[in-house]
Amino acid sequence: MSHYISNTEQDRNAMLQAIGVADVAELFDVVPQDVRFPQVELPQPLSEAELLRELRRMSQRNANAQTHTVFLGAGAYNHFVPSAVDALLRRAEYYTAYTPYQPELAQGTLQVIFEYQTLMCGLTGMDVANASHYDGATAMAEAAGMALNLTRNKRTILVAPTVHPQYRAVLRTYLQGLGVTIKGDEDPAVSLDDVLAQIDDATAAVIVQTPDFLGQLHDLKPIADKIHAVGGLLIATIDPIALGLFQTPGAAGADIVVGEGQSLGIPLSYGGPYLGIFACKEQYVRRMPGRLAGATTDVDGQLGYVLTLQTREQHIRREKATSNICTNQGLMMLASTVYTCLMGKHGLRRVAELCYHRAHYAATEIGNIPGFELLTPAPFFKEFAVRTPKSVRELNQALAERGIIGGYDLKRDYPHLGDAMLIAVTEMNSKADIDALVVVLKELA
Repeated sequence: MSHYISNTEQDRNAMLQAIGVADVAELFDVVPQDVRFPQVELPQPLSEAELLRELRRMSQRNANAQTHTVFLGAGAYNHFVPSAVDALLRRAEYYTAYTPYQPELAQGTLQVIFEYQTLMCGLTGMDVANASHYDGATAMAEAAGMALNLTRNKRTILVAPTVHPQYRAVLRTYLQGLGVTIKGDEDPAVSLDDVLAQIDDATAAVIVQTPDFLGQLHDLKPIADKIHAVGGLLIATIDPIALGLFQTPGAAGADIVVGEGQSLGIPLSYGGPYLGIFACKEQYVRRMPGRLAGATTDVDGQLGYVLTLQTREQHIRREKATSNICTNQGLMMLASTVYTCLMGKHGLRRVAELCYHRAHYAATEIGNIPGFELLTPAPFFKEFAVRTPKSVRELNQALAERGIIGGYDLKRDYPHLGDAMLIAVTEMNSKADIDALVVVLKELA
């Protein structure tokens, strides 16, 4: 925990004097009196020891992966993170690094970015990967903007209804006011085939998630062929762990690949910070948003690393910019690089196999409980949806009392499914954990 030293009264007076203001109240003269709070009811101040004690007490009220068995996913997953990831992440030379604009001072950071890009290309089967976006949702929205930029006069984006609902919301936010039509995500009850049937000459891109929000895997090859026939692009949203076992989107013909990198060595952390994966075909590299690190040689012939192909508004004329994204999520990128290197091809495949087989075991056992119905058709990866005999809220409250964090309530995003729960199973869920979940669900049903 970082320690905070507050300003003294002398400090505050010096600052007020420097800006020519008599007191703090005068700073708010521009705010109309009728919209000001007459008084802010704050608790009495605490000493540092008292504050730390109170914060610890509040934190202990949280259910987390250390105190509970977790079957909640929906975009953030409880995977094992080797201790080496955090140990390397906290080295001072990485912990404080942010913007590697001066390559002569940032060779270590730039090399890590270069290694990360190489790993993501190998994982996705794509030609080029950048140095990461904020998260999977913003990466997907940036990909849509890139597709519109590449296809020029095409102004329609088709989105599969089983793309993550929060990703779709971010997409709408990014594209609002640009005269772009987004089709396919208005009705969660429509099928992927219904969306693909709308492909026409005005379609800039189709966005498909595999495995999708409900866990189902999709064959991207026929989708790629269909959108390419009208000059559009396929944007694939992926789970990087699944790529340890299944066909890469690059091999299936995807043009742009995005995804959430949290599964690659980044803890749940109550929602962030996370990591946006972004990769594409080489022919589109000059329109790719975000940072790219390249390898080169200096005047002495020594290997060195630099930022290259800068297409952001900070570096070129605004009207020609692809995006205004200016992060590289350096720490999260480093975490995923260390994790991926530690696991290697065989390790990633083993993790994916454990997720796949344990999820299918759980789905079979839960599907056999009277009142529960499996909704996600095979093949699926590590998540599946089940219809429940009671409200998911009621079930999750009962599960929490037994030390289990249950699945995601699908009614909020897919109301046509009725009472339905999205359950995630990773390598962190043993057979005993799954059997315990099944026993409790039987009792509750």
